Amino acid sequence: MEIESTIKALVSRAIGELYQATVSDESVQVQITRKDLEGDLTVVVFPYLKVSKKGPEQTGSEIGEFLKAHLSAVDSFNVVKGFLNLNLSHQFWIGELNKMVANVDHGFVKPADDSPLMMIEYSSPNTNKPLHLGHIRNNLLGFSLSRIAAVNGFRVVKTNIVNDRGIHICKSMLAWKKWGEGQTPDSTGIKGDHLVGDFYVKFDKEYKQELAQLQAQGLNKDEAESQSQLMKEAREMLLLWEQNDPEVVGIWKMMNSWVYKGFDETYKALGVDFDKTYYESQTYTYGRDMVLDGLEKGVFYRKDDGSVRVDLSSDGLDEKVLLRSDGTSVYMTQDIGTAKLRFDDYAIDKMVYVVGNEQNYHFQVLSLVLDKLGFSWGKDLVHFSYGMVELPEGKMKSREGTVVDADDLVAEMINTAREMSKELGKLDGYSEQEAEAIYRMIALGALKYYMLKVDPRKTMTFNPRESIDFNGNTGPFIQYTYARIQSVFRKAVEKGMTHHDEVGDVALTDKENNLVRMLTSFPTVVSEAAQTYSPALVANYAYDLAKEFNQFYHDSPILFEENDDKRNLRLTLSKTVGQTLKNAMWLLGIEVPPRM
Repeated sequence: MEIESTIKALVSRAIGELYQATVSDESVQVQITRKDLEGDLTVVVFPYLKVSKKGPEQTGSEIGEFLKAHLSAVDSFNVVKGFLNLNLSHQFWIGELNKMVANVDHGFVKPADDSPLMMIEYSSPNTNKPLHLGHIRNNLLGFSLSRIAAVNGFRVVKTNIVNDRGIHICKSMLAWKKWGEGQTPDSTGIKGDHLVGDFYVKFDKEYKQELAQLQAQGLNKDEAESQSQLMKEAREMLLLWEQNDPEVVGIWKMMNSWVYKGFDETYKALGVDFDKTYYESQTYTYGRDMVLDGLEKGVFYRKDDGSVRVDLSSDGLDEKVLLRSDGTSVYMTQDIGTAKLRFDDYAIDKMVYVVGNEQNYHFQVLSLVLDKLGFSWGKDLVHFSYGMVELPEGKMKSREGTVVDADDLVAEMINTAREMSKELGKLDGYSEQEAEAIYRMIALGALKYYMLKVDPRKTMTFNPRESIDFNGNTGPFIQYTYARIQSVFRKAVEKGMTHHDEVGDVALTDKENNLVRMLTSFPTVVSEAAQTYSPALVANYAYDLAKEFNQFYHDSPILFEENDDKRNLRLTLSKTVGQTLKNAMWLLGIEVPPRM
């Protein structure tokens, strides 16, 4: 709030006039008053006791009197130990409300043409399986972060890197070649990314059977793995792909096209998108050339087995393989090439990778390697490291086919929303088409909110039915609050009531005052969410605001209020809460229905 800056400047001035000392505006501590104390804003006065040469209560009282004399917004104050608690006037809060209702983008800072450019990478799927629950958290975090950055003055480019080459891709391809019998999505009726994922699971099943047979012949686990014919064929297929073998490349293109189509359907269902997509099959060659160039310059070294490595022991890490002994690339090679291409394509000021915390080491290495290659932006890369998603019964495993598929989960959420809405009679009287649109909105709102309300750095457990509850800290609760506000205005029109946004000089109740205070803190929440890369701050703010509004709604008549000025205030307050909830949920990628 602007008032905080004004108070800081006045406290600085007070210190100068009262105690002949100099302090900077920035050093003055102004914070929201604790809930157990009376006040709106609190000034911490402990730092000024040395210059005042007085106790905390007297120092606080003197500064408080100075503020009250020089700032009309300060109505009264109290001092508790070294804390000066300021009560701001109802005229001040009404002025703030009038400013907010007039600005539908309250809390948002639009980027200019010369604003810093932030690139955010998220999704990063492999083309050997469909998107699953873990990918959902990744996509929702990345998409929300991009919106939060965009309303904090950044120009944003959303990117995806598709991992469409490598040994894991060849496993699916080899399984299709050996056991697929020419199956396609059209011939089987199976979504393309699911069909390819089935062959990835098939490979793992056959591989495990082969290892079991070899171990039954007396080989230990390592010996069995080294003699696996299936794994040998997969590695040979990767070499043939890198040599541009027509048959292998043909299978690769065909199966990847199935996956891309499937991915696009899932992204659309989740409501996420990208401005630019990179493909590992195109970027790894750039990375390989950069590694070989680094080898020639002595940045890297070649080991006896022919692999190319970097020694990071002086940086507190170990040595890292950049090219395998057979010359094939690793993930690091691809990321080196992709980083170079991105900075060639865009004048990036900040690069953010949304990747799970199991890749912390990988991004430490990437940052150091890029720096050693001479790229000034290497050490400035941001790894947004988030926690994994688990189910109540434990972790998921792709190879074993025990993951929660993204498409299946979205469908299950919609069914659950439909069942619970019908049980509660929420959408009685709606046409089937209207109801289905709202079921989908509720389902995706529940899914996204449940994923985003948790501190992104923490591992979370996902419970679908709990997420869709219409009570408690859930997306549907906030959506319902927004719909309730829209219902108030529809009823006002039906009753022929007039409403104008601007509020006059009306005394505020405690609950009205609390709501206005919460609304004025929205810009600070949005700013902090960008600084800390945490959509959870926005999510939990939306819940707290919705909860506060519902208490106000139950305790304060709106349409039955007989005083015109009071009713107008409450309608304006409701409208501003509704718009702020809509803006907050938009930052999370969540739609809010006009009716529920």
